[in-house]
Amino acid sequence: MKILVTGASGYLGQGIVKTLIENGQQVVATDFTTQWIDKRAEILATDLFAIDNPFVFFGCPDVVLHLAWKDGFAHNSPSHITNLSAHCDFIQKLVVSGAKHIAVMGSMHEVGFFEGSIDEKTACSPMSYYGIAKNALRRYVEILASSNRFIYQWLRGYYIVGNSEHGNSIFSKITTSAKAGEKEFPFTMGLNQFDFIDYDDFCFQVAATVGQEEVNGIINICTGRPEKLSDRVERFIKENGYNIKLQYGAFPDRPYDSKAVWGNNSKITEILSTSEFKKVKLE
Repeated sequence: MKILVTGASGYLGQGIVKTLIENGQQVVATDFTTQWIDKRAEILATDLFAIDNPFVFFGCPDVVLHLAWKDGFAHNSPSHITNLSAHCDFIQKLVVSGAKHIAVMGSMHEVGFFEGSIDEKTACSPMSYYGIAKNALRRYVEILASSNRFIYQWLRGYYIVGNSEHGNSIFSKITTSAKAGEKEFPFTMGLNQFDFIDYDDFCFQVAATVGQEEVNGIINICTGRPEKLSDRVERFIKENGYNIKLQYGAFPDRPYDSKAVWGNNSKITEILSTSEFKKVKLE
């Protein structure tokens, strides 16, 4: 199966591309910069939105996995809104040219403030530019899918745990600080509970999802269980042997963060129960 992965040089893209290749898939990987992409992929450095016919340009892939996104960790960056139409236009071009299977990376931030288990029927009321843009793109793709014949998968991501210094998550920042010899890391009180998924598992779940066509629509890439932020971060520090302590209360909680939220894992469990894909050790 030929799979186009956009945003392939990003933190998520790197692991997903490797997992797909290790599971025997032919990967076409594209991004502005390409130095972090697995060299076994067909690599193309492109301005994704400047291509007139991306489906033909990338060799008519069987699956398009659209990860590309700017400023993902700057939730109120204006770029989320200003770039939204370009994402819509890119996906429309794919559909018009004959793409049959399109998967797009979503986010729990589409939902906004919510407490409890999120499933595909959970109402969305996003509270950041990032969440608003992702939610609008999801609705656009859903409407496209309702009037065109293509498989649509919306991969709703949660909190990813990894020790790469190249990411922008709290875990990457702790890794950077610990390796720099810092002894304290400014932190919130850490009382909120989220759905934390290890990087290897996240990449595996995404790869297994796009590698099948039976389970579609909104799919939570998650563990299905909540854990207190402070507990997961303390465990992360211990797992990696970092000599750093959390400075509790240095920052307030973000006002739009839920007190306890996690993904319903019924669809991803169904996918993994029949998938022949294997998890790959990435970090």
